[in-house]
Amino acid sequence: MTRQFVGHRAETDDLTESLSVESRAGLRQFSLERMIGYGIDHADAVEMRARVLDGQDWRSAATALARECLRRVEEAPAIAGVLTRVAYLRRASALLRMGQMMMLTDTDERRDIFGQAAALYARAAELAADREPVCIDTDTGKLAGWLIPSGQPAAPAAIVIGGVEGWAMDFDSIGLELAGRGVDALMLDGPGQGETRFRHRHYLSPSWRHAYGRAVGFLDERAPGRPIGVVGNSMGGSFAMALAVDDPRIRACCDNGGIIAPWMVPPSVGTFYSKMVAFCGTDDADLAMKAWASVTPAADGPNAGYPLLIVQGGHDPMVSMDLAQLLLDQAPTGDKQMVVFSDGQHCVYNHRHDRDVLIADWLTTRLH
Repeated sequence: MTRQFVGHRAETDDLTESLSVESRAGLRQFSLERMIGYGIDHADAVEMRARVLDGQDWRSAATALARECLRRVEEAPAIAGVLTRVAYLRRASALLRMGQMMMLTDTDERRDIFGQAAALYARAAELAADREPVCIDTDTGKLAGWLIPSGQPAAPAAIVIGGVEGWAMDFDSIGLELAGRGVDALMLDGPGQGETRFRHRHYLSPSWRHAYGRAVGFLDERAPGRPIGVVGNSMGGSFAMALAVDDPRIRACCDNGGIIAPWMVPPSVGTFYSKMVAFCGTDDADLAMKAWASVTPAADGPNAGYPLLIVQGGHDPMVSMDLAQLLLDQAPTGDKQMVVFSDGQHCVYNHRHDRDVLIADWLTTRLH
């Protein structure tokens, strides 16, 4: 029996110039390393890119590979194949999440795709019994997330958030490293992200601090007084710092790829700017930027002395070294440091394991 694949394709200009604008943008914005960083299996990432290069559109390539993963789920042995089913369910979920990445508006189709991805993730979680869904009520809407417990009573806890594109399920590798070190990890979809957005229609507004504060309260109520940290990835790093400086319950904060002034991202960056506007549940760019203007990572506040770790990629095309240094310099805490991966991409996706271990070790040390 032969399992047939398209296989690796050299991504030359001659090959890509005939592709659609969306396909070229997808290949450019979501590198192989970034796809893997969002939970895509290496083989699936290679195959998806090859299919796109051969002319299949971004969404259908991801969806077709997800269907193949689901076929493997059904073929797995009833008793011996539990781990196999979990693995393929998670692979299928990650592929569906990647498939909707190039959709710029919140259509019913996009909600359906993301809903399918979330359902597969939930099915895997139920089989593996290693994480549990969370829904938190706030004044502005519900927050969705996943709690990866450490299994230790009254353990420290951390909130892990993504950015404009990658969300709770996409960064669960950090949560797993934290839980393995005795830190309960809440993988949170904040306002404008993931299930919070597509299922509960809860978007970014100037009231976002209250919503995140309720997430901190959720962890505190489960084990009153325990130390709590926050990890923000990409634009989530800006949220994490702005939250940490205002909330004395936050004992430590890691920013992996945030910027000092999110509201200053110009319209010229194209699809990313459009996604920032959609993050706010509107098509009014001025209204959206007013919401983003409330995200102030370098501002002073009642918890200004919080420990801060900034993780930066030396080859980050979105956040330059100068911008990262500016954020480090202007952060109000005196307890701060930056670790640079010299060849690191945005969010250091190309060193995912080393990045995750660095963040988890540092945060665990600060919270214990």
